Amino acid sequence: MQRTDFRCLHRMRVRWIEVDSQKIVSSPHYLMYVQSAILDYWRALALPYESGVALLGGELVMRKCTLEYHASARLDDVLEVGLRCVRVGNSSVQLEAGIFRGEQLLVSAEIIAVFIDLAAHSSRPVPVGLRTLLESFEAGHSMAEVRTGDWQQLGDDALALRTAVFVQEQGIAPELELDSQDLHCVHAVVYNRLGQAIATGRLLPAQGGIGRIGRMAVHQALRGAHWGQELLQTLLEAARSRGDVCVELHAQCTAVPFYLRAGFIPHGEPYEEAGITHITMERPLRGTALSADDLTAIV
Repeated sequence: MQRTDFRCLHRMRVRWIEVDSQKIVSSPHYLMYVQSAILDYWRALALPYESGVALLGGELVMRKCTLEYHASARLDDVLEVGLRCVRVGNSSVQLEAGIFRGEQLLVSAEIIAVFIDLAAHSSRPVPVGLRTLLESFEAGHSMAEVRTGDWQQLGDDALALRTAVFVQEQGIAPELELDSQDLHCVHAVVYNRLGQAIATGRLLPAQGGIGRIGRMAVHQALRGAHWGQELLQTLLEAARSRGDVCVELHAQCTAVPFYLRAGFIPHGEPYEEAGITHITMERPLRGTALSADDLTAIV
């Protein structure tokens, strides 16, 4: 078993509470590491766990897990936990995990999970949708697609996701979230393989060659799994294709590192918008290269 065998890797650092008096990780914590990686695996499938389970009509429940110890992890070690599906049976799924420090395999695991009908409290065949998800992911296929269109085409899904993120999660007033600009924007929505909308954003009409991206929202359970990056790239390409020379956005300050990695540069001072601190950020699309000062700012 090697680190490169895994498409999904969960990165973590060993905490003080997880080690014994010898400063090595206590055996039960390795199972916790594997269980943490399972949630990252669902994110890699672009599947929000709770709503995905409801859509599939059941969930995978661990029946057996065996661990084989090869070496010990120590306090402050940075570990990567790889997880992969190696077999989908009639009603069960076989998973394998490897816990690595660098390229060194510390612990290997085999997991048998059974698909359970939550209402009947009994096993049932693995749904075709889940089987396809698992097999496609392990074959290296993309787990989501980005669709672009107008408000009539994508508005219902975009609004539902924006309401969940901005209104319900962040407490923004509904009348501030929804505006008349939606009718004139290019909208983008990321859909997973079960047809769930998992990320959305919009590109406003350009003014003086400057487009503006806004209403960027990613399902809470799937943040950090690069779906926001794919969404942003699609909107940037849409702006470039129509001839925009620059794109700006009003970034929530907590999201600034994300936009810095995408080549955006902050301009001006932070300000409050809808009760949340924002800062304006810009990115040139053509004809202008990032300066050395800009690159230093990104780093």
